[in-house]
Amino acid sequence: MGADDKVENTTEKLTGKAKETFGHATNDDEKVAEGRGDQSKADLKQAGENVKDAFK
Repeated sequence: MGADDKVENTTEKLTGKAKETFGHATNDDEKVAEGRGDQSKADLKQAGENVKDAFK
């Protein structure tokens, strides 16, 4: 896995966490769900990168 991919996935996860936190603070359930979705997507990308690394 490239360092760029790792940074990108971490950034996406942190952005999702920020959206989720903002959604909780403003009682915006849609923003909470969007933030959780972003975090899940970043986790899946990271898992895919880990699998690719395992087969190298």
